[in-house]
Amino acid sequence: MANNNSLSTDLVVKSNALIEAAHSLTLAESKLILAAIAQVRRDEAITDDVRYTVTANALADMGGFKANHEYRALKQASAKLWEQTIRIIEYPNGKGSRPRVLLTRWVQSILYREDEGAVEIRFAKDILPYLTQLTAEFSQYRLQNVSGMASSYGVRLYELLVQWRGRGEREVEIDWLRYILQLEDKYPSIRDLKRRVIEPAVNDVNTHSDLTVTWGQRKTGRRVTHIQFKFGSKENPKPIHHSEAEAKGNEPSASNDNDFLFGYPKYVLDHTARPGESYEQVAHRLRAKHNQDKKIKK
Repeated sequence: MANNNSLSTDLVVKSNALIEAAHSLTLAESKLILAAIAQVRRDEAITDDVRYTVTANALADMGGFKANHEYRALKQASAKLWEQTIRIIEYPNGKGSRPRVLLTRWVQSILYREDEGAVEIRFAKDILPYLTQLTAEFSQYRLQNVSGMASSYGVRLYELLVQWRGRGEREVEIDWLRYILQLEDKYPSIRDLKRRVIEPAVNDVNTHSDLTVTWGQRKTGRRVTHIQFKFGSKENPKPIHHSEAEAKGNEPSASNDNDFLFGYPKYVLDHTARPGESYEQVAHRLRAKHNQDKKIKK
């Protein structure tokens, strides 16, 4: 049984396919599942035998609900989470082939510990592969960067941006965004979508996370079809020690594009990063390619 002790050190790791999956978690449900995901250990084999404990106080600290209704609200969020499904799309061997679609639940069981004001969550078996670093297509961030957010849309936007942290910009198709957020017939006009979804999400990211983001739109003909985001790290993010950043796969903060990170100029890493890659991963890939090219030349 795992336990959630500190928001300042917990790391959320998700497959990119999971980040882009279609689901409609509420804010409390989102923070409940993230508090459990942050406890998943990746230095040992992950199984569905482990239950992850989330306390009412921990969730209240994240702003998931009012502090004077901690445990009752935790039970309500847990019960709703049990009913939630998620649709994950995977493309075999990369894009280009017909995708596989997995429809599953987030959790397979929830145990209430009423005397302790806590719940124990056991993840669904099909979800577990998407919570590890066993594949190259994953993204990670500190739980504290979403813990204070006031909308579930802010959490989703932050994760979509973290995937492209090395690029600093991302454009998303509005129809696709509606699909992954499971908006269905909500906010049919672009004006309502901006006011009820985009603007609150951007405000959450700018107010509570380590990123600052601006946004715009692109039209196809007369219709607005895409939302464009440009983002970067805040000038004074919470410092991460260099050794810790290397161990976690996070990029240490850099003051300008002339800085070297993991043996490469930062601007080179920025321009060659793939979605979801950290600076360390980009450097590792570039070194591997360089070594392979040298072997071929010999």
